[in-house]
Amino acid sequence: MAGTYDTEEQRIMDRIRCIAFREAQDAGATFINRDWIAEKIHRSVRFITDWWQKPYDQCFSDYSNAGPKLNLSQASRDIIFEASGRQRKGCSVVAKEIAEKRKEYVVPRTVNNYRHREDWNEEDFLHPAPSDEFYVWVVRQPNYQNDRIWAKSIDNIEEDKRYREIVKNQVCIGIFVIFTAKKLRWVIKDKGESWAGQYFRDKILTENVIPFLKSNKNVIDPDEVIFIYDKAPCMRAYPTQHLLQENNIKFWGNEIWTGNSPVESCIGVSLGLNIF
Repeated sequence: MAGTYDTEEQRIMDRIRCIAFREAQDAGATFINRDWIAEKIHRSVRFITDWWQKPYDQCFSDYSNAGPKLNLSQASRDIIFEASGRQRKGCSVVAKEIAEKRKEYVVPRTVNNYRHREDWNEEDFLHPAPSDEFYVWVVRQPNYQNDRIWAKSIDNIEEDKRYREIVKNQVCIGIFVIFTAKKLRWVIKDKGESWAGQYFRDKILTENVIPFLKSNKNVIDPDEVIFIYDKAPCMRAYPTQHLLQENNIKFWGNEIWTGNSPVESCIGVSLGLNIF
């Protein structure tokens, strides 16, 4: 997968390496395949599939600003409008059509950004897949009501029954939840792991969220589902967003989705606890 410090320059280099390895395969290096290249350059197989047959000149296109800030020509916008009627085309199909007809290279997410906020109907609201992460603390049983009423002082209450006692090193369970119009899924965070960083991308997204969103058993249409997150730091990170883009997962980026929740570390600070 993309590294923590993934940049557009690094992606350009990896695109070039991907094509070069494919040319080596064509020249007789039969041991080279997409899985081998993916492991070699630490990218997804999807990334390899998307790039190894392309010409070198396309490697230098800057895709880092693809999204709502990219201004498409009116002709390309018309293609999106025509493809968004009753017989709606998938964003990937529309992106390819724009590239073929207008020579403007956009990612499916850009198409989605142009079409998602206007003229929504009831069917459109069946495609979002909201998600969130939260915590459950396992605490001791509070003291009984009679203890609170009749005890003359705190010394008359047993230590393990004292009201609102701060429990040292209490057990904390982290849970990630995502749901669609068809199904709910939750993932329990491994003990000692943080939501942020490579663990979140490998364990939560790659092993759970991405397969969940690509299955017809879980979503109405894998080509139309929109992943919605709560703008937690682990989701705003560029490596996370690049991972979603490489796997053709449509999502509302930082510029679109205004939803937010408290940073998880702030929750722990307010309770005087370390949640990680």
